[in-house]
Amino acid sequence: MAPLLNINGLCKSFGGVIATDDVNLDVQKGEIHAIIGPNGAGKTTLIAQLSGALRPDAGTVTLNGSDITHKPAYARAKLGITRSFQITSLVMGMTVIDNVALAVQANDGHSFKFIKPARKIHRIRDKAMKSLEKVGLNTRANDLVSALSHGEHRQMEIAVALASEAELMLLDEPMAGLGAAESAKLVDFLTGLKGQRTILLIEHDMDAVFALADRISVLVYGRIIATGLPSEIRANKAVRHAYLGEE
Repeated sequence: MAPLLNINGLCKSFGGVIATDDVNLDVQKGEIHAIIGPNGAGKTTLIAQLSGALRPDAGTVTLNGSDITHKPAYARAKLGITRSFQITSLVMGMTVIDNVALAVQANDGHSFKFIKPARKIHRIRDKAMKSLEKVGLNTRANDLVSALSHGEHRQMEIAVALASEAELMLLDEPMAGLGAAESAKLVDFLTGLKGQRTILLIEHDMDAVFALADRISVLVYGRIIATGLPSEIRANKAVRHAYLGEE
């Protein structure tokens, strides 16, 4: 089966620092594929190149067989790629439902049509509420985002991603800053998305990674040193030496 996402020979340097070094990777439709590795391995740089925030120095990125290497971020979003950040990108001064409604509106191709607030358009509001219900935040719809906890912000970012109806979700450390109970709740929710959405996940929480991932790739000094099932990655001596042995 042809992969949803194919990364071939991706390279990116900043001065003398090589962030991604000939990265080759396939992500299959419907899988949760985790990227793990030590700090400074190039994980966030890789995600930035996939989302269109950074242009690679070399290599190609294809989505559903189409070359998107030189497409900007907004064009990739229209093609079905959405990204969450290590630091939340939500609009704190707006309500929960307004944030999600804007994602629905953007997906419909009317992101700059602000004459009528998005939440007041019934079709958009209904879609936004369904996304909030899926992450358990429907009762907080009319609250300001600034009033939510850090864990709820993470849930909201997932709701925004769902509202955009993206085929590929790029999640950059969604568990960062969460307590044990909040992490477990988010793991349960993401588990429920298996087979429904394709997720490329960067995460330092190894319990979450091994609970969620169908496959895992290990990035060290900008290079993928191993890709495999969770059991294969656990047993890989090179991976244990380079990263898992740190834990």
